[in-house]
Amino acid sequence: MRHVTLLTIDATINLLLGVLLLAFSDGLASLLGVPPAAHGFYPNILGGVLFGIGIALLMERRNKTGVGIGLGLGGAIAINLCGGLVLCGWLVFGDLSLPLRGLIFLWFLVVLIVGISVVELVTGFQGNRPDA
Repeated sequence: MRHVTLLTIDATINLLLGVLLLAFSDGLASLLGVPPAAHGFYPNILGGVLFGIGIALLMERRNKTGVGIGLGLGGAIAINLCGGLVLCGWLVFGDLSLPLRGLIFLWFLVVLIVGISVVELVTGFQGNRPDA
């Protein structure tokens, strides 16, 4: 099987699993016959990360050199942004009822993960400019 075909299949699997976990609910767990989660928080975070991996794999398959280079900076950005933004969504809309230290810790993670992605994006774009 060709490298691009395998990456496409892997990306599709990760994207589908990511969407499935992002939509995780007790009803979906019952439908699929899997154990329910006490809270959708962890399945959703994992779904965001898997979705990011799927995007990163699609980016890698566009590599025209034919040589696998790993997911690289673009992949790291995709994974971090998807995971960080899902966590942010939970903190804003999730009614998590966490103690203050938990909220501070999770918001710190959002700022750290999304922040490094923004730095990577800016650095990546500057590195691609002809005058850089």
